[in-house]
Amino acid sequence: MREYLKFYIDGQWVEPSEKKTLDVINPATEQVCGKIALGTAADVDKAVKAAKKAFPAWSQTSREERIEVLQRILAEYQKRFGDLANAVTEEMGAPASLAQRAQVPAGMGHLATAAQILKDFKFEEDRGNTLIVKEPIGVCGFITPWNWPLNQIACKVAPAIATGCTMVLKPSEVAPFSGHIFAEIMQAAGVPAGVFNLVHGDGPGVGVALSSHPDIDMVSFTGSTRAGIEVAKNAAPGVKRVAQELGGKSPNIVLDDSVFAKSVARGVQHMMTNSGQSCNAPTRMLVPSKRMAEAMAVAKEAADQVTVGDPNGNAMLGPVVSEVQFNKIQGLIKKGVEEGATLVTGGPGRPEGLDKGYYVKPTVFGNVTNDMTIAREEIFGPVLSILGYESIDQAIEIGNDTEYGLAGYVNGADLDQARKIARRIRAGQVSINGGSDMTAPFGGYKKSGNGREWGDFAFHEFLETKAILGYAPKEAAE
Repeated sequence: MREYLKFYIDGQWVEPSEKKTLDVINPATEQVCGKIALGTAADVDKAVKAAKKAFPAWSQTSREERIEVLQRILAEYQKRFGDLANAVTEEMGAPASLAQRAQVPAGMGHLATAAQILKDFKFEEDRGNTLIVKEPIGVCGFITPWNWPLNQIACKVAPAIATGCTMVLKPSEVAPFSGHIFAEIMQAAGVPAGVFNLVHGDGPGVGVALSSHPDIDMVSFTGSTRAGIEVAKNAAPGVKRVAQELGGKSPNIVLDDSVFAKSVARGVQHMMTNSGQSCNAPTRMLVPSKRMAEAMAVAKEAADQVTVGDPNGNAMLGPVVSEVQFNKIQGLIKKGVEEGATLVTGGPGRPEGLDKGYYVKPTVFGNVTNDMTIAREEIFGPVLSILGYESIDQAIEIGNDTEYGLAGYVNGADLDQARKIARRIRAGQVSINGGSDMTAPFGGYKKSGNGREWGDFAFHEFLETKAILGYAPKEAAE
């Protein structure tokens, strides 16, 4: 039983202002596996004061000093690799193999990338007699989700450290263990007191206080669109910058060609990863209508090979994160059946032999139309919708017919055609045939958010732009 009953503020582990705790549930067993202290506005205020006090000195550190700090963080992170992997599996149900192969390495990747980019990042630019300076924005508030907890913590913390900002982190109260260990890593790495602070808690108790605090200069939020709207409203009176990475309903356009079956199978596998709990998951597969039957057959075979079970075993999928999520997903699966989509495989209820834990059957629907609920709403579970198209233009039209715009996918043998389609998809990141890049900007159009994370684009979110006119020496100006 884990008990994380203190907050990390100003370089020390401190008692919360109130003795309130929250049980953390292991989604594989439905049993309590730990407790965290629940923070309040008073705890947030203490953390923000520490970050504000640390900012003047930290913002003036050299590039070399910040690179060294990032490298120390990375070294300590690697020492805790096993602890982090175990925490992620316990708190949100990721299979041990996924935690070790992707969940924990994602955090390492962002730390290493930030250190590398910082070496050559241009914070100043001469424009005649004017000097353009990029300066750290100030104190940042981070609110991170449960689905890729370390990825989302590190992709905010790493560029903030690199650019000279200070910060307060509220990890998800649903999956808080890995965030707590991350704070231990920051302390072990010798990050100066106040630069990084952590307060556990829920949205009403800590999230609202953080996003509305007058001394927070920037809020970076990852989560649902509904919650993101509330964060933006709370931040608006302070005219603070808000960066948001929100929901998605990403199209995967499969081309009519010789690798069709391979493309469909790849799409199913990608969709099911992390039990479908990824905001950029390719949830809407678009296939030529004349090949719908073939697509459903291939998808069924691929989905039926996905094993579900104990995340500490050899199963490919563990449970979804919570009872709330389980019930939401079950409701949407039933909605798909009610609205007339063809249930290809899976369906309501737990997989056979699993009567405990929030396990969901890998589910595929065919003959889905884009007006159906399962094609419009973000399900956030292992549920794939296959839609038909008559032409590439119609495929693109359907793909873009969504309030979201986080990601898109194109799969097929004709690279030239895939490139043309990718340019027309209204989304922040489009992947062709499984392409990936940790330095590429990540973020969305429309209700999928604003701002960009990852790589050098993330740095700009944490920087203000200052123009110093007449900066050039008099003789140079003459």
